[in-house]
Amino acid sequence: MAHTASRTMTRTEGRRHPLVATAMVLPLAALLVVVFGGWEAVVTQASSVGVMLGR
Repeated sequence: MAHTASRTMTRTEGRRHPLVATAMVLPLAALLVVVFGGWEAVVTQASSVGVMLGR
């Protein structure tokens, strides 16, 4: 049991490449945007920031 634990700890210590991490997150992010209507929220926030900056 201890041998298995040490082997998995060694494997998880490495870092993922940023593109691999992005590829893992994008499907979930797209699903959340569709389910919760996130695109409108992003547009609204960007518009608000633009107004605050005087654009």
